[in-house]
Amino acid sequence: QVHLVESGGGLVQPGGSLRLSCAASGFTLKYYAIGWFRQAPGKEREGVSCISSFDGSTYYANSVKGRFTISRDNAKSTVFLQMNSLKAEDTAVYFCAAETLTTPQRLCNMIPGYWGQGTQVTVSS
Repeated sequence: QVHLVESGGGLVQPGGSLRLSCAASGFTLKYYAIGWFRQAPGKEREGVSCISSFDGSTYYANSVKGRFTISRDNAKSTVFLQMNSLKAEDTAVYFCAAETLTTPQRLCNMIPGYWGQGTQVTVSS
């Protein structure tokens, strides 16, 4: 059974950094694309960044390019999202999600089949 657990959210000042982690279990990571989605109050869920566990290819939403970096450690079955230069508009619940046999770009623009419970990121002074 696919299981995704996020951690690393919290409160940070504008311009600050946070690193989110997504621990995956119950499936073979290399056959899946995994990504980070976020949802702010009153807004639609957005695919932020996604990565192929097979070849490491990545996709980023325009809103986070140059500020966020996604990476994975297949040996530890963990995917990370390093978030730098955070802005107030990055405030949202961040979810880890996964889907098999797809590309990072497709994953970030679809509704994946597997989700974590989410972690709150608040950017405020």
